[in-house]
Amino acid sequence: MAQTSHLVLCVDDEQVGLYVRKILLERAGYRVLTAQDGPSGLELFAQEPVDAVVLDYSMPGMHGGEVAIKMRATKPEVPILLLSAYVGLPLEVTALVNLYMTKGEGAPVLLEKLECLLQKVSVP
Repeated sequence: MAQTSHLVLCVDDEQVGLYVRKILLERAGYRVLTAQDGPSGLELFAQEPVDAVVLDYSMPGMHGGEVAIKMRATKPEVPILLLSAYVGLPLEVTALVNLYMTKGEGAPVLLEKLECLLQKVSVP
């Protein structure tokens, strides 16, 4: 359970996956913003005090690696958890994010990894 109400931005072009993730995170105590593509995700990221990002890799137009590069340029301190249906993304992509997991690992792993990222950030 999230102790504080961290604001998490989820970016994914798959509407069902995005919706399920939003419900999962809200039930765990997070506040959640969603975006269905890289450009709108970057806009929310710039405007809102986001504590962490759950970012899909495979999206049309702008993949998660490109989105992560732009996010790092504006707020390098915000942790990014990259999600992908693919196993074994290129090192230059996984090096841009704090954690990487496949979508097949499931909800408990997502919550565990996200909590781990947020604890690292909030520890002085």
